[in-house]
Amino acid sequence: MRHCSVQVRGLLTREELDRYNGLIEAGTYLEDQNKYDLAYHVQKEIDILILPAIERLKEKSRARDRATEEYLESLRLAEDDDEDQ
Repeated sequence: MRHCSVQVRGLLTREELDRYNGLIEAGTYLEDQNKYDLAYHVQKEIDILILPAIERLKEKSRARDRATEEYLESLRLAEDDDEDQ
């Protein structure tokens, strides 16, 4: 089974995380039993389950980018003010 990143797991809700852990456990069991055809379907379900957390991670990144841009803009404005004096 392919695990999602720690960052994505950290953004799963409690309900999503419980379901994720159950699916990983079931998928790992199926792989141990060489039932890769069934484990494939479990992995697909995991991939769907983590999509909202991936979107939350992307939004956090976009918010961080906006904050960085605002900070850099404030530095530019402060520099311009210093040059005007």
